[in-house]
Amino acid sequence: MRAVPNWAVATAAAAPLLLVTGWTVAEARQPAGYDPVRDTISELAGHDAADAWIMITCLVLLGCCYLAVAAVLHAAGLPSRFLLAVGGVATIALVAFPRPTVGGSLSHGIVATVAVLALALWPAGSALWLPRGHDTEHPNRPEPPWAFRRAVGLSATVVLLALFGWFAFEVTSGSRTGLAERVTAVAVSLWPLLAILSARRAHLAWAAGGVTPVGTAPVAGVVPPDPLRPADGPDRLA
Repeated sequence: MRAVPNWAVATAAAAPLLLVTGWTVAEARQPAGYDPVRDTISELAGHDAADAWIMITCLVLLGCCYLAVAAVLHAAGLPSRFLLAVGGVATIALVAFPRPTVGGSLSHGIVATVAVLALALWPAGSALWLPRGHDTEHPNRPEPPWAFRRAVGLSATVVLLALFGWFAFEVTSGSRTGLAERVTAVAVSLWPLLAILSARRAHLAWAAGGVTPVGTAPVAGVVPPDPLRPADGPDRLA
């Protein structure tokens, strides 16, 4: 089982901070008339925005945070890490397809949709990859980290998809598009942090379980089962 490095935790924690700080500073630079409840984050990085570089920089750094977490969060499994990486790439790509001053943009809408959907679906991928819960066939095997348990991961995806549905409704027929986008963006940025904290906690507990107390003769080859392996896989030594 691979450890979660400290820098990965810091990177995951930086994602929501970058997002909120970016739009707060960028909003303060806009002329009177910009309404964060009505107007979107994308407008802060658009052609007509004042100091668009602020939000552009934050979006690029945000996407890099997602990519970094996907690279080290081995506990999530390859399919989920791929979806998280897709979300990171699509977030960065948003700056290449800015929202025009007048009207909409099909390319911007497609990239934004891919980003949000990938970031909303990846918790379900890790939940389906890992065991459902306590393994009755292997009673000594601990449960997977809480963020990767099936009920938790699937519930997270349902909530994130519901928020995306709210945002889509506001885009087409609502008046609180900016609010819906901000709530959705913060929610999808928080789950990588919760997942990586969960994996780190599980690794620390697993590693501590393999420590032989002082004065006790070690037993060769005996380590606690890895909580991040699928139920049907063999246990690996640390």
